[in-house]
Amino acid sequence: MSAPVSEALKRIKPSATIAVTQKARELQQRGENVIGLGAGEPDFDTPDNIKQAAIKAIQEGKTKYTDVDGIPELKQAICAKFKRENGLEYKPSQVNVSPGGKPVIFNAFMATLNFGDEVVIPTPYWVSYPEMALICGATPVFAEAKAADNYKLKPEALEAAITPKTKWLILNSPSNPSGAAYTKEELREIADVLLRHPHVWVLTDDMYEHLVFDGFQFWTIAQVEPQLYDRTLTMNGVSKAYSMTGWRIGYAAGPEALIKGMAKVMSQTTSNPSSVSQWAAVEALNGTQEFIKPNQELFKKRRDLVVRMLNQTEELHCPTPEGAFYVYPDCSRAMGKTSADGRKLTNDEDFAAALLEEEKVAVVFGSAFGLSPAFRISYATSTEKLEEACRRIQRFCGNLKR
Repeated sequence: MSAPVSEALKRIKPSATIAVTQKARELQQRGENVIGLGAGEPDFDTPDNIKQAAIKAIQEGKTKYTDVDGIPELKQAICAKFKRENGLEYKPSQVNVSPGGKPVIFNAFMATLNFGDEVVIPTPYWVSYPEMALICGATPVFAEAKAADNYKLKPEALEAAITPKTKWLILNSPSNPSGAAYTKEELREIADVLLRHPHVWVLTDDMYEHLVFDGFQFWTIAQVEPQLYDRTLTMNGVSKAYSMTGWRIGYAAGPEALIKGMAKVMSQTTSNPSSVSQWAAVEALNGTQEFIKPNQELFKKRRDLVVRMLNQTEELHCPTPEGAFYVYPDCSRAMGKTSADGRKLTNDEDFAAALLEEEKVAVVFGSAFGLSPAFRISYATSTEKLEEACRRIQRFCGNLKR
Protein backbone atom coordinates (compact mmCIF):
# COMPACT_ATOMS: atom_id res chain seq x y z
CA MET A 1 0.00 0.00 0.00
CA SER A 2 1.35 3.43 -0.94
CA ALA A 3 1.55 6.14 1.71
CA PRO A 4 -1.18 8.80 1.70
CA VAL A 5 -0.14 12.07 0.06
CA SER A 6 -1.51 15.43 1.21
CA GLU A 7 -2.78 18.09 -1.15
CA ALA A 8 -0.09 20.41 0.24
CA LEU A 9 2.64 17.95 -0.75
CA LYS A 10 1.17 17.63 -4.22
CA ARG A 11 1.50 21.39 -4.71
CA ILE A 12 5.30 21.44 -4.39
CA LYS A 13 8.38 20.09 -6.16
CA PRO A 14 11.59 18.80 -4.54
CA SER A 15 14.57 21.17 -4.45
CA ALA A 16 16.47 21.06 -7.75
CA THR A 17 19.66 22.40 -6.15
CA ILE A 18 19.70 19.65 -3.54
CA ALA A 19 18.95 17.05 -6.23
CA VAL A 20 21.88 18.17 -8.41
CA THR A 21 24.27 18.20 -5.46
CA GLN A 22 23.16 14.71 -4.42
CA LYS A 23 23.53 13.41 -8.01
CA ALA A 24 27.09 14.78 -8.17
CA ARG A 25 27.96 13.10 -4.86
CA GLU A 26 26.58 9.76 -6.04
CA LEU A 27 28.67 9.90 -9.23
CA GLN A 28 31.78 10.86 -7.26
CA GLN A 29 31.22 7.92 -4.89
CA ARG A 30 31.13 5.64 -7.95
CA GLY A 31 34.56 6.93 -8.97
CA GLU A 32 33.42 9.44 -11.62
CA ASN A 33 35.56 12.57 -11.96
CA VAL A 34 32.61 14.92 -11.43
CA ILE A 35 33.01 18.61 -10.58
CA GLY A 36 29.95 19.72 -8.64
CA LEU A 37 29.00 23.37 -9.11
CA GLY A 38 25.51 23.02 -7.68
CA ALA A 39 25.89 23.59 -3.96
CA GLY A 40 25.44 27.08 -2.50
CA GLU A 41 27.98 26.49 0.22
CA PRO A 42 31.30 28.27 0.92
CA ASP A 43 34.29 25.94 0.74
CA PHE A 44 35.93 27.74 3.68
CA ASP A 45 35.93 26.22 7.15
CA THR A 46 34.01 27.88 9.99
CA PRO A 47 36.42 30.33 11.70
CA ASP A 48 38.16 28.99 14.80
CA ASN A 49 36.76 31.60 17.21
CA ILE A 50 33.23 30.49 16.30
CA LYS A 51 34.07 26.81 16.71
CA GLN A 52 35.67 27.50 20.09
CA ALA A 53 32.54 29.36 21.24
CA ALA A 54 30.50 26.24 20.42
CA ILE A 55 32.93 23.98 22.27
CA LYS A 56 32.80 26.29 25.29
CA ALA A 57 28.99 26.19 25.23
CA ILE A 58 29.08 22.38 25.27
CA GLN A 59 31.59 22.31 28.10
CA GLU A 60 29.46 24.73 30.12
CA GLY A 61 26.38 22.57 29.67
CA LYS A 62 24.50 24.99 27.41
CA THR A 63 22.85 22.07 25.65
CA LYS A 64 19.26 22.30 26.90
CA TYR A 65 16.10 23.69 25.34
CA THR A 66 16.18 27.45 24.86
CA ASP A 67 13.50 30.06 24.28
CA VAL A 68 11.62 28.86 21.22
CA ASP A 69 12.83 31.62 18.87
CA GLY A 70 16.29 32.34 20.23
CA ILE A 71 18.37 32.99 23.31
CA PRO A 72 18.41 36.60 24.61
CA GLU A 73 22.17 36.89 24.00
CA LEU A 74 21.78 36.07 20.31
CA LYS A 75 18.82 38.41 19.91
CA GLN A 76 20.91 41.20 21.45
CA ALA A 77 23.76 40.40 19.05
CA ILE A 78 21.35 40.53 16.10
CA CYS A 79 19.96 43.89 17.23
CA ALA A 80 23.53 45.21 17.49
CA LYS A 81 24.36 43.87 14.01
CA PHE A 82 21.35 45.54 12.41
CA LYS A 83 22.19 48.87 14.07
CA ARG A 84 25.93 48.67 13.32
CA GLU A 85 25.74 47.50 9.72
CA ASN A 86 22.33 48.60 8.46
CA GLY A 87 21.31 51.59 10.59
CA LEU A 88 18.15 49.75 11.68
CA GLU A 89 16.88 49.88 15.28
CA TYR A 90 15.19 46.73 16.59
CA LYS A 91 14.34 45.45 20.06
CA PRO A 92 14.89 41.79 21.00
CA SER A 93 11.10 41.33 20.94
CA GLN A 94 11.26 42.14 17.21
CA VAL A 95 13.81 39.39 16.46
CA ASN A 96 13.26 35.78 15.39
CA VAL A 97 15.97 33.11 15.34
CA SER A 98 15.13 29.96 13.37
CA PRO A 99 17.01 26.75 12.44
CA GLY A 100 18.21 28.20 9.13
CA GLY A 101 17.16 30.91 6.72
CA LYS A 102 14.61 28.69 4.98
CA PRO A 103 12.55 28.20 8.18
CA VAL A 104 12.50 31.98 8.73
CA ILE A 105 10.65 32.38 5.44
CA PHE A 106 8.45 29.36 5.99
CA ASN A 107 7.48 30.51 9.50
CA ALA A 108 6.63 34.00 8.22
CA PHE A 109 4.49 32.55 5.44
CA MET A 110 2.73 30.09 7.75
CA ALA A 111 1.96 32.95 10.15
CA THR A 112 0.50 35.27 7.48
CA LEU A 113 -0.68 33.54 4.30
CA ASN A 114 -4.19 32.35 3.50
CA PHE A 115 -5.63 30.56 0.48
CA GLY A 116 -6.08 33.12 -2.28
CA ASP A 117 -3.19 35.34 -1.17
CA GLU A 118 -0.42 36.09 -3.66
CA VAL A 119 3.35 36.37 -3.23
CA VAL A 120 5.29 38.38 -5.82
CA ILE A 121 8.59 36.68 -6.63
CA PRO A 122 11.11 38.17 -9.10
CA THR A 123 12.58 35.67 -11.57
CA PRO A 124 15.12 34.16 -11.50
CA TYR A 125 14.39 33.12 -7.92
CA TRP A 126 15.79 30.84 -5.26
CA VAL A 127 14.08 27.51 -5.84
CA SER A 128 12.32 27.39 -2.45
CA TYR A 129 10.44 30.71 -2.58
CA PRO A 130 7.49 29.62 -4.74
CA GLU A 131 7.30 26.18 -3.15
CA MET A 132 6.99 27.67 0.34
CA ALA A 133 4.21 29.96 -0.86
CA LEU A 134 2.43 27.01 -2.47
CA ILE A 135 2.65 24.73 0.56
CA CYS A 136 1.04 27.53 2.61
CA GLY A 137 -1.83 27.73 0.11
CA ALA A 138 -0.84 30.99 -1.56
CA THR A 139 -0.17 31.67 -5.24
CA PRO A 140 3.29 32.73 -6.43
CA VAL A 141 3.17 35.55 -8.99
CA PHE A 142 6.35 35.93 -11.03
CA ALA A 143 7.83 39.26 -12.09
CA GLU A 144 10.60 38.80 -14.64
CA ALA A 145 13.99 40.40 -14.02
CA LYS A 146 15.64 40.20 -17.42
CA ALA A 147 19.25 39.38 -18.29
CA ALA A 148 19.37 42.69 -20.18
CA ASP A 149 18.69 44.41 -16.84
CA ASN A 150 21.35 42.29 -15.08
CA TYR A 151 18.55 40.21 -13.54
CA LYS A 152 17.23 43.08 -11.41
CA LEU A 153 13.52 43.77 -11.02
CA LYS A 154 12.33 46.96 -12.67
CA PRO A 155 9.67 49.04 -10.92
CA GLU A 156 7.23 48.72 -13.82
CA ALA A 157 7.46 44.91 -13.66
CA LEU A 158 6.72 45.01 -9.93
CA GLU A 159 3.80 47.38 -10.47
CA ALA A 160 2.31 45.05 -13.06
CA ALA A 161 2.58 42.03 -10.71
CA ILE A 162 0.82 43.59 -7.71
CA THR A 163 -2.91 42.94 -7.27
CA PRO A 164 -5.33 43.43 -4.36
CA LYS A 165 -4.49 39.84 -3.36
CA THR A 166 -0.76 40.47 -2.99
CA LYS A 167 0.44 39.80 0.57
CA TRP A 168 4.23 39.70 0.16
CA LEU A 169 7.06 40.73 -2.15
CA ILE A 170 10.26 38.71 -1.76
CA LEU A 171 13.39 40.72 -2.50
CA ASN A 172 16.72 38.86 -2.54
CA SER A 173 19.89 40.96 -2.84
CA PRO A 174 22.51 39.80 -3.65
CA SER A 175 20.53 37.19 -5.47
CA ASN A 176 20.57 33.46 -5.53
CA PRO A 177 20.84 32.42 -8.41
CA SER A 178 22.08 35.44 -10.35
CA GLY A 179 24.33 37.28 -7.89
CA ALA A 180 22.61 40.55 -8.83
CA ALA A 181 22.54 43.17 -6.07
CA TYR A 182 20.40 46.31 -5.91
CA THR A 183 21.94 49.75 -5.47
CA LYS A 184 20.40 52.30 -3.13
CA GLU A 185 18.85 54.06 -6.13
CA GLU A 186 17.36 50.85 -7.50
CA LEU A 187 15.84 50.01 -4.11
CA ARG A 188 14.46 53.54 -3.97
CA GLU A 189 12.51 52.87 -7.18
CA ILE A 190 11.16 49.59 -5.77
CA ALA A 191 10.21 51.35 -2.53
CA ASP A 192 8.28 54.03 -4.43
CA VAL A 193 6.09 51.33 -5.96
CA LEU A 194 5.50 49.71 -2.56
CA LEU A 195 4.51 53.02 -0.99
CA ARG A 196 1.62 53.14 -3.48
CA HIS A 197 0.44 49.71 -2.30
CA PRO A 198 0.28 49.76 1.51
CA HIS A 199 -1.21 46.26 1.72
CA VAL A 200 2.00 44.66 0.40
CA TRP A 201 4.62 43.44 2.89
CA VAL A 202 8.29 42.94 2.02
CA LEU A 203 10.47 39.98 2.93
CA THR A 204 14.01 41.00 2.12
CA ASP A 205 16.44 38.08 1.99
CA ASP A 206 19.87 39.56 2.75
CA MET A 207 21.70 36.26 3.27
CA TYR A 208 24.57 37.27 0.95
CA GLU A 209 24.95 40.80 2.34
CA HIS A 210 28.70 40.50 3.02
CA LEU A 211 29.55 38.85 -0.30
CA VAL A 212 29.70 41.91 -2.58
CA PHE A 213 32.50 43.02 -4.89
CA ASP A 214 34.11 45.98 -6.67
CA GLY A 215 33.32 48.40 -3.85
CA PHE A 216 29.58 47.75 -4.04
CA GLN A 217 27.73 49.21 -1.05
CA PHE A 218 24.99 47.01 0.34
CA TRP A 219 21.61 48.48 1.28
CA THR A 220 18.43 46.87 2.59
CA ILE A 221 15.02 48.29 1.77
CA ALA A 222 13.86 49.33 5.26
CA GLN A 223 17.10 51.29 5.52
CA VAL A 224 16.42 53.06 2.20
CA GLU A 225 12.75 53.82 2.96
CA PRO A 226 11.91 54.10 6.69
CA GLN A 227 8.18 54.23 5.87
CA LEU A 228 8.44 50.53 4.95
CA TYR A 229 9.94 49.58 8.33
CA ASP A 230 6.58 48.53 9.82
CA ARG A 231 5.81 46.11 6.98
CA THR A 232 9.25 44.67 6.28
CA LEU A 233 10.76 41.44 7.55
CA THR A 234 14.53 41.83 7.20
CA MET A 235 16.11 38.37 7.02
CA ASN A 236 19.72 37.29 7.27
CA GLY A 237 21.82 34.46 8.70
CA VAL A 238 25.29 33.16 9.46
CA SER A 239 25.50 30.41 6.85
CA LYS A 240 27.22 32.21 3.96
CA ALA A 241 29.45 35.00 5.29
CA TYR A 242 30.56 32.93 8.30
CA SER A 243 30.78 29.54 6.53
CA MET A 244 28.23 28.05 8.92
CA THR A 245 25.82 26.29 6.55
CA GLY A 246 25.57 23.16 8.67
CA TRP A 247 25.04 25.06 11.93
CA ARG A 248 21.52 26.01 10.77
CA ILE A 249 20.96 29.52 12.13
CA GLY A 250 18.86 32.11 10.30
CA TYR A 251 17.36 35.24 11.78
CA ALA A 252 15.04 38.09 10.97
CA ALA A 253 13.67 41.28 12.47
CA GLY A 254 10.30 42.93 11.92
CA PRO A 255 7.08 44.05 13.61
CA GLU A 256 6.43 42.42 16.99
CA ALA A 257 3.07 40.92 16.00
CA LEU A 258 4.66 39.10 13.05
CA ILE A 259 7.58 37.89 15.18
CA LYS A 260 5.15 36.53 17.78
CA GLY A 261 3.23 34.71 15.05
CA MET A 262 6.43 33.13 13.75
CA ALA A 263 7.33 31.98 17.28
CA LYS A 264 3.88 30.42 17.59
CA VAL A 265 4.49 28.40 14.44
CA MET A 266 7.88 27.29 15.78
CA SER A 267 6.34 26.24 19.07
CA GLN A 268 4.40 23.56 17.20
CA THR A 269 7.02 22.60 14.61
CA THR A 270 10.79 22.82 15.15
CA SER A 271 10.82 24.42 18.61
CA ASN A 272 14.16 26.15 19.27
CA PRO A 273 17.24 26.12 17.02
CA SER A 274 20.25 24.18 18.29
CA SER A 275 21.46 25.71 21.56
CA VAL A 276 25.12 25.16 20.67
CA SER A 277 24.69 26.72 17.23
CA GLN A 278 23.07 29.77 18.81
CA TRP A 279 26.07 30.37 21.06
CA ALA A 280 28.36 29.98 18.04
CA ALA A 281 26.25 32.57 16.20
CA VAL A 282 26.65 35.02 19.11
CA GLU A 283 30.40 34.84 18.59
CA ALA A 284 30.02 35.10 14.81
CA LEU A 285 28.10 38.38 15.08
CA ASN A 286 29.97 39.89 18.04
CA GLY A 287 33.47 38.57 17.32
CA THR A 288 36.10 39.49 14.76
CA GLN A 289 34.92 40.16 11.23
CA GLU A 290 38.45 40.28 9.80
CA PHE A 291 38.08 37.12 7.68
CA ILE A 292 35.15 38.51 5.67
CA LYS A 293 37.19 40.83 3.44
CA PRO A 294 39.81 38.21 2.40
CA ASN A 295 36.97 35.82 1.60
CA GLN A 296 35.30 38.52 -0.49
CA GLU A 297 38.51 39.06 -2.43
CA LEU A 298 38.93 35.37 -3.16
CA PHE A 299 35.31 35.04 -4.29
CA LYS A 300 35.79 38.06 -6.57
CA LYS A 301 38.79 36.42 -8.24
CA ARG A 302 36.78 33.27 -8.77
CA ARG A 303 33.85 35.26 -10.17
CA ASP A 304 36.11 37.06 -12.63
CA LEU A 305 37.67 33.78 -13.74
CA VAL A 306 34.32 32.08 -14.36
CA VAL A 307 32.72 35.06 -16.12
CA ARG A 308 35.76 35.49 -18.38
CA MET A 309 35.99 31.83 -19.36
CA LEU A 310 32.26 31.35 -19.93
CA ASN A 311 32.05 34.45 -22.11
CA GLN A 312 34.78 33.01 -24.33
CA THR A 313 32.22 30.51 -25.63
CA GLU A 314 29.94 31.46 -28.50
CA GLU A 315 26.90 29.80 -26.93
CA LEU A 316 26.94 31.54 -23.54
CA HIS A 317 26.36 35.07 -22.28
CA CYS A 318 27.32 35.52 -18.62
CA PRO A 319 26.60 38.88 -16.92
CA THR A 320 29.03 39.99 -14.19
CA PRO A 321 27.17 39.85 -10.86
CA GLU A 322 27.67 42.28 -7.99
CA GLY A 323 27.64 39.69 -5.23
CA ALA A 324 26.93 36.22 -3.77
CA PHE A 325 28.93 33.33 -5.27
CA TYR A 326 26.84 32.46 -8.31
CA VAL A 327 26.73 33.27 -11.99
CA TYR A 328 23.70 32.71 -14.18
CA PRO A 329 24.79 32.41 -17.83
CA ASP A 330 22.22 32.61 -20.60
CA CYS A 331 22.53 29.56 -22.88
CA SER A 332 19.84 30.45 -25.44
CA ARG A 333 22.35 30.25 -28.32
CA ALA A 334 22.89 26.57 -27.50
CA MET A 335 19.22 25.69 -27.85
CA GLY A 336 18.38 23.54 -30.87
CA LYS A 337 21.95 22.27 -31.17
CA THR A 338 23.15 18.70 -30.71
CA SER A 339 25.87 17.61 -28.29
CA ALA A 340 28.92 15.50 -29.18
CA ASP A 341 27.07 12.36 -28.03
CA GLY A 342 24.02 13.19 -30.15
CA ARG A 343 21.78 14.71 -27.48
CA LYS A 344 19.37 17.35 -28.79
CA LEU A 345 19.28 20.42 -26.53
CA THR A 346 15.70 21.67 -26.51
CA ASN A 347 15.86 23.38 -23.10
CA ASP A 348 18.29 24.20 -20.30
CA GLU A 349 17.49 20.96 -18.47
CA ASP A 350 18.76 19.09 -21.54
CA PHE A 351 21.86 21.31 -21.50
CA ALA A 352 22.63 20.55 -17.84
CA ALA A 353 21.95 16.82 -18.23
CA ALA A 354 24.20 16.51 -21.30
CA LEU A 355 26.94 18.55 -19.63
CA LEU A 356 26.90 16.18 -16.65
CA GLU A 357 26.86 13.03 -18.75
CA GLU A 358 29.49 14.08 -21.28
CA GLU A 359 31.84 16.37 -19.37
CA LYS A 360 31.07 15.45 -15.73
CA VAL A 361 30.21 19.01 -14.65
CA ALA A 362 27.13 19.40 -12.44
CA VAL A 363 25.20 22.67 -12.74
CA VAL A 364 21.58 23.55 -11.95
CA PHE A 365 19.29 24.15 -14.94
CA GLY A 366 17.61 27.55 -15.19
CA SER A 367 13.99 26.42 -15.31
CA ALA A 368 14.37 25.44 -11.63
CA PHE A 369 14.87 29.16 -10.96
CA GLY A 370 12.01 30.32 -13.16
CA LEU A 371 13.98 31.95 -15.99
CA SER A 372 15.19 30.00 -19.03
CA PRO A 373 17.26 29.10 -20.93
CA ALA A 374 20.11 29.51 -18.45
CA PHE A 375 21.91 27.64 -15.70
CA ARG A 376 23.43 28.41 -12.33
CA ILE A 377 27.04 27.88 -11.36
CA SER A 378 28.22 28.15 -7.78
CA TYR A 379 31.85 29.25 -7.71
CA ALA A 380 32.18 28.45 -3.99
CA THR A 381 34.86 25.86 -4.74
CA SER A 382 38.58 25.85 -5.43
CA THR A 383 40.09 27.91 -8.23
CA GLU A 384 41.65 24.76 -9.71
CA LYS A 385 38.28 23.00 -9.92
CA LEU A 386 36.64 26.09 -11.41
CA GLU A 387 39.29 26.39 -14.12
CA GLU A 388 38.90 22.72 -15.04
CA ALA A 389 35.10 22.95 -14.96
CA CYS A 390 35.10 25.98 -17.24
CA ARG A 391 37.46 24.24 -19.66
CA ARG A 392 35.04 21.33 -19.79
CA ILE A 393 32.09 23.68 -20.37
CA GLN A 394 34.04 25.39 -23.16
CA ARG A 395 34.76 22.00 -24.75
CA PHE A 396 31.13 20.93 -24.40
CA CYS A 397 29.92 24.12 -26.09
CA GLY A 398 32.64 23.92 -28.75
CA ASN A 399 31.42 20.45 -29.74
CA LEU A 400 27.79 21.49 -30.21
CA LYS A 401 26.47 21.26 -33.76
CA ARG A 402 23.36 22.37 -35.60
